[in-house]
Amino acid sequence: MDYKDSGVDIEAGAELVELIKPAVKRTNREGVVSGLGGFGALFELPLDRYTKPLLVSGTDGVGTKVKLAIEQNHHTTIGIDLVAMVANDIIVQGAEPLFFLDYFATSKLDLAVATDVIAGIGEGCEQAGMALIGGETAEMPGMYSGGDYDMAGFGVGIVEKDKLITGEHIRHGDLIIGIRSSGLHSNGYSLVRKVMETSCADALLDDILAPTRIYVKPILSLINKFEVRSICHVTGGGLTENLPRVLPDNVTANIHLDSWTMPEVFSWLKDNGSIGLVEMLRTFNCGIGMTVIVPFKDTLAAVNHLRLEGEDAFIIGSIENSDGPTTVKYHKKVE
Repeated sequence: MDYKDSGVDIEAGAELVELIKPAVKRTNREGVVSGLGGFGALFELPLDRYTKPLLVSGTDGVGTKVKLAIEQNHHTTIGIDLVAMVANDIIVQGAEPLFFLDYFATSKLDLAVATDVIAGIGEGCEQAGMALIGGETAEMPGMYSGGDYDMAGFGVGIVEKDKLITGEHIRHGDLIIGIRSSGLHSNGYSLVRKVMETSCADALLDDILAPTRIYVKPILSLINKFEVRSICHVTGGGLTENLPRVLPDNVTANIHLDSWTMPEVFSWLKDNGSIGLVEMLRTFNCGIGMTVIVPFKDTLAAVNHLRLEGEDAFIIGSIENSDGPTTVKYHKKVE
């Protein structure tokens, strides 16, 4: 017997490395020292641009959206989702993402599928300005079955210590800017798939599988021109759970639900899954993929700047002092 008899094809893995090299090469940026194939990837930090640099790291996956991508044979954008989940977390603290590594695991390596997935990772890295400097592909026939696969990503960014964005400088009267999401992004898909079991979603499949928007470049541009006091990546838990993570103690974030229109895919989920508004807001992003908090005086200019950067941005709420714990309060006009 040999290794291939057990279900692991070493030659296919080597061929995959060759197939993905063009996608990896497109992500090359200043700082990359080594190419694919080494035991460890090398990256030279841009210390000439930083006095007291801090490294910011992040790791994530895409949850059961992967399962839906497999079921729909749609593998070209799921890699963008993977990069987005990591890069958007790194930018929240004002850090410039530098490099990314991926882990791809499957039962039996399908070169076409794996190439599509990793090409998507490359595309996501280009959007985020990150170098794809390494990764791991694992065939595990005893762990996965059929065409199943899963993946995870790891990224590192850099920020000047005195420019770290923590939310500690938030003040009463600051305004909250919402930046529109591209759809569901990569959260809540166990519930999405449950709703799809009983409701036809054929007309919305493109919306359901739309890749997560990567906000790195517009946010970097924004923080270079304005005082940004807090940034929130609206992931699993929605605004309800994520916004308090970037707020100081004893403040309330007042969110006005009438300040934006919930995209059709969320309305479809709400109606066909009989999901209450409270549950929608703590499970999905509901159309807001990122928030930034800025001083009142800068708000309109910051919104216009984001729009010039290609983002659909608008004021969705405000900050007020409170005596109790940090909370998010939703307000809706009574018709």
